[in-house]
Amino acid sequence: MQSAESKFNKKSLLLALRRYSSTINDMEKTVLLPTLLRDVPADEVWDCEAAEESCCDLYSNYLMLKAIRNTVESGLVPLDDHKANNNALNKTLGPLLDTDPEVLFRFHLSGLFSVMNDLTKKSQSLTEKYMDIVGVAN
Repeated sequence: MQSAESKFNKKSLLLALRRYSSTINDMEKTVLLPTLLRDVPADEVWDCEAAEESCCDLYSNYLMLKAIRNTVESGLVPLDDHKANNNALNKTLGPLLDTDPEVLFRFHLSGLFSVMNDLTKKSQSLTEKYMDIVGVAN
């Protein structure tokens, strides 16, 4: 009998979302004291220039990854955020919006895969860093 993951194509969006959710669940199970991550600088800068300076510590990254997981699992995006993002995107992606809908769909799908893979890697990295902090061997 095939496992649940083997039923999906390797490039399946459902599989990418499941991997991310599973990695975040592992992170939550491993990181028992998230406050140990406070003031620990992240090895890689994730976009601290675009966000607040405080986002560069592992604790803030931990909270961000959990919040993203909640949004992914609930599928709820506040309507105001959606409208604001659409207006900004329509201005910058104007020429792209005039293209074939299938091309536009593939563009967004590949972007979503990229984001989900990056978030999965970041949560794995954060979990490994926490294990190093508490002295647990991988």
